[in-house]
Amino acid sequence: QVRLVESGGGLVQPGGSLRLSCSASGLILGNYAIGWFRQAPGKEREGVSCISRSGRSDYMTAYTDSVKGRFTISRDDAKKTVYLQMNSLKPEDTAIYYCATLLASPWTCGLRNVGVNWGQGTQVTVST
Repeated sequence: QVRLVESGGGLVQPGGSLRLSCSASGLILGNYAIGWFRQAPGKEREGVSCISRSGRSDYMTAYTDSVKGRFTISRDDAKKTVYLQMNSLKPEDTAIYYCATLLASPWTCGLRNVGVNWGQGTQVTVST
């Protein structure tokens, strides 16, 4: 059974940092592109970042414009974990963050890729 579990969320002041983790079980993580999504109250879910599957020397990554230069996605397939390092956090980053395996062409990923297996989400709140 495929299972994704997000962790690392919490309350942080504006300008602060958090690192989210997406831990996977029941699958060979390296075979999957992974995406991070978020949903704020009253808003639609949006793709935040993604990273391609393993198998080449470089990964393809993508970020939504509002987080470019502040968020960094990475993966450690040996630990079956994908990370989202979030720096310079803003109140508008407040949302529930989810990770998901993606339907993506090999060695690519996109923020519009369909998520297949989802975690339960972790709350990120940026506030004073």
